[in-house]
Formats: sequence, C-alpha cells, structure tokens
Amino acid sequence: MPSTVPIRPFSRRLNAIEISSTSDTVNTVAQLRNSGVDVVDLGPGEPHFPTPDHIKQAAIEAIHSNKTKYTAVPGTAKLREAIVERHHLDFGSNYDMDEVIACPGGKYALFMVMQILIEEGDEVVIPTPSWVSFKDMVRFAGGQCVFVDTTPNDFVLIPEMVERALTDRTKVIILNFPNNPSGALIDASSLKRITEIAAFRKIWVVADECYAYLTFVGKPLSVAQLTRHASNIVVVGSLSKTYAMTGWRLGYALGPAPLISAMQTVQSQEISCPCSVTQMAGIAALTGPQGCIESMRQGYVQLRDQAMIGLKDLPGIRTVAADGAFFLFPDVSGQLRFLNLQTAREFSTLLLRRCGVVVVPGEGFGSPTHVRVAYSVSNRELARGIAKLREFCLANQR
Repeated sequence: MPSTVPIRPFSRRLNAIEISSTSDTVNTVAQLRNSGVDVVDLGPGEPHFPTPDHIKQAAIEAIHSNKTKYTAVPGTAKLREAIVERHHLDFGSNYDMDEVIACPGGKYALFMVMQILIEEGDEVVIPTPSWVSFKDMVRFAGGQCVFVDTTPNDFVLIPEMVERALTDRTKVIILNFPNNPSGALIDASSLKRITEIAAFRKIWVVADECYAYLTFVGKPLSVAQLTRHASNIVVVGSLSKTYAMTGWRLGYALGPAPLISAMQTVQSQEISCPCSVTQMAGIAALTGPQGCIESMRQGYVQLRDQAMIGLKDLPGIRTVAADGAFFLFPDVSGQLRFLNLQTAREFSTLLLRRCGVVVVPGEGFGSPTHVRVAYSVSNRELARGIAKLREFCLANQR
C-alpha cells in the first residue's frame, strides 16, 4: 500500500531553469520520426559530417587494448598535453599542465565554471542572442543574468555595450564567438578592449570558443591570444564541433591553476573522469591530421551560402549573413504580423505542423521574433527544407 506521508518537494533552485529549447526540439523530432512523420530537421546544433576515420580508429584500438579504466580526474596527461599543444599551435597560447582540464563536453565545463564562480546575487553579463544554456547555468548557480542586446547591431558585440551593463555586482562576462545562434564574430580589437575593462574591474571573462575553428572571415580567434596568462580569463573549448564529435562528449577548459584545481574537485565528485575511450579518440583528433577541419569549414560556407540564397527576399523575414558556426538567425517578425502570431515559438509550431520543417524558436536564445536555422545538414535536406520554408512564407504574404 502506498505511503500517505507527503513527499518533500524538489529543491527551489530547480524552478530557476527549464529544459534546453534545443534539446526539447531534438526530443520533438525523435517523437515525430518514430511516428512516421516526414520531417526536415533544421534544428540540431551539431555537424552532419561523420567523425573522421582516424579518430574512430583510435577509439576502436583503445577498446581492443583495454584502455577502459578510470583515468586521472582532469584527463590523462597525454590528452591534456595534446590540448595545450594544439591550442599553442593554433592560437599562440602558453598554458601549463595545471591550467587545463578535460571534461565530458564543453557544456559540462561551462556548467562547472558557473557553479564555481557565481554566488547568490552575483550579476553575469550575457550578450544576446545567446546560447540557450547560459542563462540557466547562471540561474542554477544563484546568479542574476544581465542581458546585452546585440540585435540592433546585427548581432555584433562592441565594448561599449558591455561597459554600460557593468555594475558593482558584476562577477562574470560571458563571451561566445562565433556566436550560437547568430554566427556573429567579434573582432580582435573589441575582444581585447572587453578583456581590459574586465581586468580593470576585476571581473571574470568566460569565453565559450566551441565554434572557434568554424570561422568564415579571417582566422580563428581565441581570447588567449590577447591575454596570455590573465588571472581572470577562462577559455572553454570543445572537440564536438571542430572534429564532428558531438556524441563522444569531450571538451576542456584552460585557465588559472586555482580555478582548474577547483574544477577538478567538482569533477571528481560528479563524474570521476571523462570516458577513457573518448580520451584516446581526442588525442588522435588533436595530434593527427587537421585537414578535416578545413574540409568541414568549406562545406559549411557552401551550405551557408545556399541557405542565404534560399532565404533571400522572403516576405516578412530578414536574415543577417553568418560569419561562423553553422546557424542563421532570421528575424520573422514580419511573418508574425502576417499570421497574427505573437512569438517565434508559435511560428515554429505552425511551420512544423503545416510543412514538417523544424527550426528552433528564438525565445530560448533571448529573442521572441527570431528563429534559428541550422544549415549543418546535407545539401539535399537543406534544399528541401528551405523550399518548404519559402512556400510557407510566400503563402502568408498579404
């Protein structure tokens, strides 16, 4: 017989967050496909390319050679050396072994950093549109989000925007470039100025550089190029996007030794260590041939151009060309007026119901009048999805 004693409620901090809107979209697509619905999925935030063969082979060899035991909490020495060396070769950084930790994904690294840095009531500056998880990570840690809207500047962040948002309670500035969801970059001079402001005000800078290698204009940029061993800078990177390894779950953080030590403490209690087989694959990715990155980058440029042509001149839609990552973030406010809708979520739901096309509504990214279109799909699927989207929008014109 069930107990009649009431169960105590969940912790109050759980009420501060919600399921990731991108993860929610993935769940919806899976349910529809399992039901036999033909869906064109322009929602996922991951590469459509397969993981390169030499990386997969390293994992297979690791399994056969029984590299399946626990490793050191921050990852094997060989993996951490590979992370440090790759970052040095590509960005000129000079991190030591006690300034790097490998984690099961860049997302997890970011979550840990927020839990360690933020105390109740601390303010965190987040330029928007922003990746859906930033705000929830901050709120779960007890922090207050201070959003800086970059939309009027075509999503490009400039130092003045950040400076105006700072107060005596500002603890962290989060930077993400290329940006998810807009694909916008930040130029080196602006990035350097922001880090100078943060250093003067004794504010942490957390740089999410998970898309750094998928830059279409100029060379990839890291904040580490400009700040060297600044004691208030944390760089978070990921192998997920760079090497098409999303499901492998491997990322890293580079930063001052005391912070990395604190991350080791937290990681030791939460997951012990990253997957040992994935670590071996990561070593192969970082130390092996790097031509796969350029091949994928060129593929994304072609897909970006294809998507931009398809969205051109659509009534009620304005799209800014992305300079990196693999997303577009079109403004659909005109379509909302045509359809007498209030939000991008309603637009996305209607588009899915009528045409079977999946896009991610902009509310989770901080904009209720935009949707995120991921062009990291095959040419055929992108063409099919854009054609359906065009048909939908043209039919709504009044």
